[in-house]
Amino acid sequence: MPADARARRTWQPLAQMNAIHDLGGRAGYGRIEREAREPVFHAHWEGRVMGMVYSSLRAGWLNIDAFRHGIERMDPARYLAASYYERWLASLERALPEAGAFTPGAVPPAAGPYGFAREVGAPALFAVGSTVRVRARRPVGHTRLPGYASGKQGIVVSVRGGFVFPDTNAHGQGEQPQHLYSVRFSARELWGESAEPRTSVCIDLFEPYLDAEPAAGGARETRDGA
Repeated sequence: MPADARARRTWQPLAQMNAIHDLGGRAGYGRIEREAREPVFHAHWEGRVMGMVYSSLRAGWLNIDAFRHGIERMDPARYLAASYYERWLASLERALPEAGAFTPGAVPPAAGPYGFAREVGAPALFAVGSTVRVRARRPVGHTRLPGYASGKQGIVVSVRGGFVFPDTNAHGQGEQPQHLYSVRFSARELWGESAEPRTSVCIDLFEPYLDAEPAAGGARETRDGA
C-alpha cells in the first residue's frame, strides 16, 4: 500500500478541535501581552530545558514531531497555565520515558537524515492554481492541520516539495514523506462574514489533508480514491 494511502487511513471523524493547543481562531482566552525587553530566558532553568530538548533531539531519543505531541497531551488546565518552557519540560517528562531513555543500558535509535525535506515516491497530486478543500477529518494524535481550516476551500499557491509527514513521524510509524503545499484561503472562508474583507491567509498543508474541489457535477480527486 502506498505510504500516502497508509497515512490517510489513520484519519478519524473531525472533533471540535484537535486538542487544547489548537487555539487558532478561538476567542475567549484574553489578549496576548507583549513583554517589553523580554529576555531570552526568564530563569536559569529555562536555558537548561532548552539544552535538554536539543540534546534529546540530536541524540535520536526524540524527533521534533514526538516532542510536539508530548506538549499536546498535557492536561488542558495545566497547558493553559504553563509558560513556554514549562511546556517543553512537560513534554520531556512524558516523551523520554516513553522512548526508553531511562532504561538501563538503552541506546538511542540512529538519528535520521538532517532536515525534513525528502523525496516522495509519487508525483504531486495538486499544482499551483488547483482548488482544494481541506478534509473534514483529523488524525488520532499529532497533526499539523489547524482545526479552523478543516472543511475549508482554498487555492494552491505554491508546491513546496516532499517533507517528513508529522502525523506518522510523531508516533513511530516512520517518516512517510508527503507533498507539502501552501494554500491560500480567504479570511471569510475561514472565519465567516464578520472577517475583514479582501484578506487572505496562507497555510502550509500536507497532501493527505486535501481533496481536489471538483467542478460542478464532478467527483473529488484523492490519491486513494476516498
